[in-house]
Amino acid sequence: MRLLRYARLTAHLLRGTAIAAFGFPFIQPARQIRLRQQWSAHLLEILGIRLEKDEPFVAPGSLLVANHVSWLDIFVINAAYPAAFISKAEVRDWPLIGWLAAKNETVFLRRGSRGHARIVNAEIASLLGRGRQVALFPEGTTTDGSHVHPFHAALLQPAIDAGAPIQPLALCYRLPDGRFTRAPAYDGDVSLLDCLKAIVAEREIVARIHVTPQLATAELPDRKRLSQSARSAIVERLEAA
Repeated sequence: MRLLRYARLTAHLLRGTAIAAFGFPFIQPARQIRLRQQWSAHLLEILGIRLEKDEPFVAPGSLLVANHVSWLDIFVINAAYPAAFISKAEVRDWPLIGWLAAKNETVFLRRGSRGHARIVNAEIASLLGRGRQVALFPEGTTTDGSHVHPFHAALLQPAIDAGAPIQPLALCYRLPDGRFTRAPAYDGDVSLLDCLKAIVAEREIVARIHVTPQLATAELPDRKRLSQSARSAIVERLEAA
């Protein structure tokens, strides 16, 4: 089973690379979004990840705010609610993954640079204003999924500037019998390869997206209070899961 998954994963990555390199320049944006969603869903299927999500409607042009457990989070969200992602600038230099991320509307943020932050905020606000969903992980780091770090509020400012709603999403990973698993956790000293091995070793993992009530930035144009409200909603939903 593991060898088959690795073989299928390799073929899937090569296919994604070919589509991004040779297909995307000639494909309309709406079609690109559908392809990213399908590719992400297929990746999860290859890795034995069963996606479950709540039914509530997620409005176009929303800033999706989620807790961060794994590199898988990106594909879990993309399979459910295709979005442009905000990522730390270092990811751009990762072999293959960084190139694929750049080809898929990822906004790279260079930490500690206020000038760059203003440019990024304007780019995010533009995407939201065009009705695109943008996703971010305001913890700024990953956990094993058993807790949620405090949120950094600054990245919520573009939603306020664009008058876009904030949609908190609570992500969790469980085994089919409901037990907690840290197999997808990409935290601490865990390498990408170690994390991948742990995921492949499980027969099936359930990735669950819990959609919490939307936050209207027009009613609460304070990024610190918005970040606290978003985090509280996510923590409360995870505790109830």
